Amino acid sequence: MSLERERLEKLIEKIDDLLVVLNSVAEDLRTVSTSLKSIAVSQIAPTPISALPAPAREVEAGKEVSVGDVKKVFPEDLEPLLNFEDKGEYIMIKPRQFLGSENFARIASIIREVGGEYISAGKESHFRIPKKKF
Repeated sequence: MSLERERLEKLIEKIDDLLVVLNSVAEDLRTVSTSLKSIAVSQIAPTPISALPAPAREVEAGKEVSVGDVKKVFPEDLEPLLNFEDKGEYIMIKPRQFLGSENFARIASIIREVGGEYISAGKESHFRIPKKKF
C-alpha cells in the first residue's frame, strides 16, 4: 500500500504544479484581453471631446492638471469606481473593483481622449494621464 500512496502523492504534486502554471497563464490571458479590449474600443468608437463632461472641455490645453481636474472628466457613475493618485509627472488611475468590459471601455475611451494611456502590468495595471498633456 505504501508504494501506491507514494504514487498518489507524486500525482497530487504534479497536479498542484500544473495548477500553478495554469493560474499564471490565466492571469496573463486576462491582461492581454484587457489590453486588446482597450485597443479595440479606441479604434471602433472614440468619444469626441464634445461628448465629455463640460469640466473636461474647460481645462486649458498644456496646463498642468490636478487629480481634481482629472476626476471632473468622468461621469458620476464612473468616478466612484476609480482611485486617483498624483505620481508627479502623471495622474495614475486604478480601478477600485472589477470594471467589466463596458465600464473599462468607457474609461479607456475618456483616458485616451485626454491624452492618457492604459498600462498593462498584471495586478499593477492602471491608466495614466500626463499632467502636462491633458
